[in-house]
Amino acid sequence: MIRKSVLLACALALSAVSSQAAERYKVVRPVIIESGIAGEWMTQLGGPVRAQVVRRVERQPVVQYRKVKRRGLFDAQPVQQVAYRAEKPAYDKIDPKYLPQVVDYDTRYKPGTIVIDTVNRFLYLVMADGKARRYGVGVGKPGFEWAGEHKVTRKAEWPDWHPPKEMIAREAAKGHYLPAHMPGGEANPLGARAMYLGSTLYRIHGTNAPWTIGYGVSSGCIRMRNQDVVDLYERVKVGARVIVI
Repeated sequence: MIRKSVLLACALALSAVSSQAAERYKVVRPVIIESGIAGEWMTQLGGPVRAQVVRRVERQPVVQYRKVKRRGLFDAQPVQQVAYRAEKPAYDKIDPKYLPQVVDYDTRYKPGTIVIDTVNRFLYLVMADGKARRYGVGVGKPGFEWAGEHKVTRKAEWPDWHPPKEMIAREAAKGHYLPAHMPGGEANPLGARAMYLGSTLYRIHGTNAPWTIGYGVSSGCIRMRNQDVVDLYERVKVGARVIVI
């Protein structure tokens, strides 16, 4: 009886050791989480972060429906939410000339002034010693071009978007139905940062469609790649002079 008890105890001990070894050497697969919430999710962990973002889960557009009356019946038709997914053309690479770079720039404007050349699609941040930091931008499409002088009156990170009523009506006539409000985020057309110009509706902001940089595509706002607008945002103060030509 004693011998059987000893054998049983040994068997249990070996089983526990094997289990611990298996637990120790097994492959721990990385946690897959959506990139848009990775930072917030990881900051909530109490101990060392062992999770790893291994792929990006694309956000799907929110599809809503409206009723269309046909022959006395109502048919449900999808409503296009253009704010969630920009229409991407065949090209997706930016011309190298639109990448940030320091260039010679002879101007009478003081350092810290922003000069936007809407014809050539460049934004210049005036520096000292005849230099400027140049970025590629997207500008107003035909019929929405403008020129003038303003100041940066406000700055915002991951700004919410409130499309003007005129824009909502204009896009609805094309079959594009914009939301009245869209919270900041990767899908937001204003992108990562926004600098508001005077009391106008115009902004210098990021974009969810970086392939449009270098083109006339906006309703008058100056759009930049997200990484570029973040860089500019850190260099520009509220009150900075903005010249649009």
